[in-house]
Amino acid sequence: MDHSKGTPEAFGEKILSLLRNQFPGRRCDLEAPLRLSIDGRVLVLDNLLRMVRQNPESSEETIRNYLDRVLGAQAAAAVSLPLALARPRIMPRIQPVSMFDDLDRGQVAHVPFVNDTVVVFVLDLPDLTVTLSTEQAVRWRLAPEDLETIARQNLDAYGGEISARMVASNEGGRAAVLATHDGYDASRLLMNTLHQTLSPQLGQDFYVAAPARDVLVAMSCRPDGFVRRVLDRVERDFKTMPYPITDRLFVVTRDGVAGTARAA
Repeated sequence: MDHSKGTPEAFGEKILSLLRNQFPGRRCDLEAPLRLSIDGRVLVLDNLLRMVRQNPESSEETIRNYLDRVLGAQAAAAVSLPLALARPRIMPRIQPVSMFDDLDRGQVAHVPFVNDTVVVFVLDLPDLTVTLSTEQAVRWRLAPEDLETIARQNLDAYGGEISARMVASNEGGRAAVLATHDGYDASRLLMNTLHQTLSPQLGQDFYVAAPARDVLVAMSCRPDGFVRRVLDRVERDFKTMPYPITDRLFVVTRDGVAGTARAA
């Protein structure tokens, strides 16, 4: 069955019906067109709807896998691992500040970033990732800044050599596209080696776009026409891809990462 058609309201009703049939013992309610409550925990369906619209022919499998992962993550969040076991699995993710429209800011371990984004931390388990709560960080006696240090170190070790597809335009612009779909493409903006690796191809200062979790585009700052064409694609990805982050550009320099206005 193709669940990609129809209104967000109809989609929310379909997911609610599936949940009630599959998990009759759980309390499931639809609070808004794309906002479910499962045993008191909020589940926002925007990303699931985007995933289904991208691959409507496999919508049934997409929905089933997504719900299994989300419910599994909720169960895993209730289990407290010792820090010694959890430490090598702590990874960073960049999220829009708007995530706190549906979540209590004080309950999620995070640090502020640029371009109206924050860095949150996840526990990368074999079949799912669990967002770390402030309560868990307190149990480990770690401040968010401590989690950031650990997560960046793990990301550097995990990411290894940044392998991106290079694209060159006729007028001289260059871009590096990273889309491994491992859940950490956009997070690689936080790697300590990003500038060192890409500046020889893109210039001492260059732009990076992270429209969604599973894509990262680094590009030269000139020429303007090339940058604008890439921006058009970035804006489309931000509007349609699952797990959107921002349509603003980041500026990567030798000294770190800065934010920019909406358009270049």
